[in-house]
Amino acid sequence: MPKSLSFRSGLGSVLFWSVISAAFIGPGTVTTCSLAGSRFGLGLLWTLAFSTLGTIVLQEAVARITIASGLSLGEVVGRSYGARSRVVAVGLVGAVALGCAAYQAGNILGAVSGLALLSDVPSTYLTALIGVSCIVLLWRGSQKLLANFLGIIVFVMGVAFAYVATQIQLSFGGLARALVLPTLPADSLVLAIGLIGTTIVPYNLFLASGIGRGQSLTEMRWGIGLAVLIGGGISMAILVSGTLLLGEFSFQIMADTLANRVGSWGRILFALGLFAAGFTSALTAPLAAAVTARSLLGWSVTSWSYRLVWLGVLAVGLTFGLLNSRPVPVIIAAQAINGVLLPVVTIFLFRAVNDSRLIPVEYRNTRLQNVAMGLVMVVTLLLGSWNIWQAIQKLLA
Repeated sequence: MPKSLSFRSGLGSVLFWSVISAAFIGPGTVTTCSLAGSRFGLGLLWTLAFSTLGTIVLQEAVARITIASGLSLGEVVGRSYGARSRVVAVGLVGAVALGCAAYQAGNILGAVSGLALLSDVPSTYLTALIGVSCIVLLWRGSQKLLANFLGIIVFVMGVAFAYVATQIQLSFGGLARALVLPTLPADSLVLAIGLIGTTIVPYNLFLASGIGRGQSLTEMRWGIGLAVLIGGGISMAILVSGTLLLGEFSFQIMADTLANRVGSWGRILFALGLFAAGFTSALTAPLAAAVTARSLLGWSVTSWSYRLVWLGVLAVGLTFGLLNSRPVPVIIAAQAINGVLLPVVTIFLFRAVNDSRLIPVEYRNTRLQNVAMGLVMVVTLLLGSWNIWQAIQKLLA
């Protein structure tokens, strides 16, 4: 008999899976969503609706694999490719590590930008402080409590954005059309891919692939569904709030806009939230790259190979920070890179969740689930390919 779902277990499952929504609400989300709202109004809101549903589809498939087989996504991928598994695993580790490194640059710069709104300390010192803190916490493996605390600050910042969004006069019909009708205004392609890449975070599929052990399918589905919908709702509120911005986007202008709408505490809350989002993500991205490598290549958490992966990802972020790179362009580029990498990871997941040798028939994708996952794969592949083609044309022009 299927396990029944009580209110208490349902709420516990939502909190349990909230790590997924907390992981994708980083400085990249704040920047990309705000910039999209300020430049294109509600024209790209559909990308957040699409990517929120896409995140639910993909995370549910990953958790179902774990519940059915007792294996992580990396272990399933390794077994399903037989003799070629090592080559596939190395390639997949490289792709995920590249995506994490791209994210890490934006994470460090976002965290530094948040602190810079609160103090006059030179950014070089702030970058070094954040870098050393990340190294110590990742080496000791004691980052969970701090990440949970900072995650609460990020959530409160999200509530502030949601409050601001409700103060904007929007027609229900216009909002509904923006959510369901895909449009690509001129020069919006990179941002569109970035909005998808900052929500359906490829490395989250590996980082959370083992989190569903011990849950029933019902608990898992309710937990993932509601947790991701909350995170997606916060992203949409940030985009809607971004429509208030006048002129070019910057963190300072966004902080001033919140202060004008909710009072002076809005500026402080935005600065703390931006720092918290950056710092928690600066811990998550290197860890996710290392966990993916361990899952696919069988390394131990105490091995130097494992540590070199997260040290390398962290080093990329620190390099951009110490070079005083402009945060907004780096963050937007990072989201777009991950949006391009997303179809690669989705293809591996699609194959794994339909593998009859590893997944019992009752846990494999239904026809409808295959259509939904295929839609995510096709849309991201088309947008990513289009973006690459435009880049090649510019180089050849």
